[in-house]
Amino acid sequence: MTTVAPLGGAAFPGNETAMSTEDFLYKSSGAIVAAIVVGVIIIFTVVLILLKMYNRKMRMRRELEPKTPKPTSPASSSGQPTTVTFIPVDIHMENR
Repeated sequence: MTTVAPLGGAAFPGNETAMSTEDFLYKSSGAIVAAIVVGVIIIFTVVLILLKMYNRKMRMRRELEPKTPKPTSPASSSGQPTTVTFIPVDIHMENR
């Protein structure tokens, strides 16, 4: 007579590698997410440092370049003072 081994304690050779690979991927998924988060933080830090350096360089360039005098308007160069006439809204004039 032949006796049959119980299935509860039996291990199948093909199933061990599948379970260990699956367990490995499940356990390493947290490390993969952490690596992606760290990578994104490093990229943002590098971009922030580059922008700060660019801002400092441009500010120094603006401060060091010579100031050009503001261009004069043609009305002020004629020597006549400019006057502004204020017309209230409630007064209606025929010809403005």
